[in-house]
Amino acid sequence: MAELREGTESVIVERITLRGPDDTPVEAIHARPEGMPRAGIALHPDIMGVRPLFDDLGRRLATNGFAVCCPEPFARAPQEIRDTNDPAVRMTWVPHLDDALQIGDLEAAADHLVVHDDVGRVAVVGFCMGGMYALKAAASGRFDRAVAFYGMLRVPSDWRGPRLAEPLDTAAGVCPTLAVLGAVDPFTPPDDITALRAAWADRPDCEIVVYPGADHGFVHAPERPAHRADDAADAWTRALDFITRD
Repeated sequence: MAELREGTESVIVERITLRGPDDTPVEAIHARPEGMPRAGIALHPDIMGVRPLFDDLGRRLATNGFAVCCPEPFARAPQEIRDTNDPAVRMTWVPHLDDALQIGDLEAAADHLVVHDDVGRVAVVGFCMGGMYALKAAASGRFDRAVAFYGMLRVPSDWRGPRLAEPLDTAAGVCPTLAVLGAVDPFTPPDDITALRAAWADRPDCEIVVYPGADHGFVHAPERPAHRADDAADAWTRALDFITRD
């Protein structure tokens, strides 16, 4: 997360347990500045879920004045799915996910920020699969703003399940949303980006930024070959500006 510059706030980072809409216990990262937060961020991680990478991201966001709550997206999966470090194994569980529960967990994260951190507005932010869910949650009516980092605009064919809707189906009804995309990302092909532009044709409060030459996952995980430091730094600047915009 090095391209997200650290701010000046002292912070508190902890692991907490949320209760999902079905009363499932959901592990989550909670980070906040010691002073009054500027805003809240309900953060959906990538397919590998809650891990030290996102503890660091929550901490960095908190140093910039944000209260953050990041729930584990596979809280209802079998233990062997939750424990694996193999993304291909985790992907096999995606068809079992339920949009209502996933978005409900993000709403529980937002509620935690409102109650415990006294924030007046909450954005939803996500990466990869989490970016897809940020786009879906942006249409729930719960969030003030959304930032989707290379979220799938259509559910990949091998991820489809009975309780997973297409992000493009509700794209016209989102809150103000920023989509950060890579021009050569196979998960967001040009036709899908064109469809999103059409959905937002009458939405000046929604923005699409496509980085030339960027592949999937170019912002949030510096260890990935796809990481692009300059583009990541620019994307973070845009994202934080968008979240705090009046």
